[in-house]
Amino acid sequence: MTVALFWVGSATPSTEVSNCLRFLDSTRVLDTRKFGNSRDRSLLFKLGYKKGRKQKRESCSVNPDLGYLGGRSNGSKLPVISSMVASNAGEMTVLSSEEMVYNVVLKQAALVKKALKSRGDLDVKPDVVLPGTLSLLSEAYDRCGEVCAEYAKTFYLGTLLMTPERRRAIWAIYVWCRRTDELVDGPNASHITPTALDRWEARLEDLFQGRPFDMMDAALADTVGKFPVDIQPFKDMIEGMRMDLRKSRYQNFDELYLYCYYVAGTVGLMSVPVMGIAPESQASTESVYNAALALGIANQLTNILRDVGEDARRGRIYLPQDELVLAGLSDDDIFAGKVTDKWRSFMKNQIKRARMFFDEAEKGVTELSAASRWPVWASLLLYRQILDEIEANDYNNFTKRAYVRKTKKIVALPVAYAKSLISPTSREPSVLEKT
Repeated sequence: MTVALFWVGSATPSTEVSNCLRFLDSTRVLDTRKFGNSRDRSLLFKLGYKKGRKQKRESCSVNPDLGYLGGRSNGSKLPVISSMVASNAGEMTVLSSEEMVYNVVLKQAALVKKALKSRGDLDVKPDVVLPGTLSLLSEAYDRCGEVCAEYAKTFYLGTLLMTPERRRAIWAIYVWCRRTDELVDGPNASHITPTALDRWEARLEDLFQGRPFDMMDAALADTVGKFPVDIQPFKDMIEGMRMDLRKSRYQNFDELYLYCYYVAGTVGLMSVPVMGIAPESQASTESVYNAALALGIANQLTNILRDVGEDARRGRIYLPQDELVLAGLSDDDIFAGKVTDKWRSFMKNQIKRARMFFDEAEKGVTELSAASRWPVWASLLLYRQILDEIEANDYNNFTKRAYVRKTKKIVALPVAYAKSLISPTSREPSVLEKT
């Protein structure tokens, strides 16, 4: 399953994956903590839920505390997949996927707040350059920029408006995400095992400790040393790759939401500390992170709806099973690839949900620093148009691949630029952003 990044680009394999595979084949297995352990030990944040509130959610509902849209269809009898965590009183409390993800959001927002208090702004830390390393580091960032320019042309153009430090950092993050995605979705995906992903995670931990393995790692190691970027979203993305190895069905939207967070929502959490929040923004840091998360979810849902036929040919169905049943559909209907009235009705609801996530994401783009808004707006507008193309294809995403034509991309760029000029003070914050 192709990871939906903030940036717009294809999933064409790059040469960098070969270096990854050589590393994974040659290094020893290291013991690593599984994401679930630390997550399940975390305490439940009080998010405005009333005591004893039921876990059932209405279809495409909006939770004002979480900025979470979607959930389960009305009438579903299937349970929400969730985790049990200990409360302060020692009682076990049920956490749904969006609640678990929101704990990560709060942690990332706290890192930025801490940086604001300690440095007064989000300017990068001064370089501490060892003799002979400056040119190598510059070369590493340049190579990351070349990869970004080759595979994400539209996004790359937008990054040129950023400050040099932020631009290079975003390139480094892009390359790491791309290499991670290609481990399970690239030409050598059949050779990737859970052990290989464990090694990749160990390599990530070394990177965050200032021990990069290669040139690309060196660029990211330098980035995480300058910006308040936490390792958790990176580890969560690797967890999403593990899910792709062991899971090909999702029983409900709660399960699918967690997967979308792992493989795409994480990108927003990685990127916001680098892109920066506008100094004049009155929105809470948490609300900006929520919007970034929503954009990642929206992009990945769009990928899923675009690639239904392609995924089915690989034996994968990234659609909520309970919602398929409610629509009178089954896996056999997906594999048959026939567009029916039932399928059209089902797709309309899925597209509606994806658009609601895009709507939520738009609230946060304006809050980003001025130089960072254009590439994000371009990504949002172009990915959103893929949904329009699915509709234009009469919901045939079995044999027709929806894509945005080059002429529409060209038209979207100035529109995105115009939107990027709107400052946070130009509009009234929503209730969510004020909280």
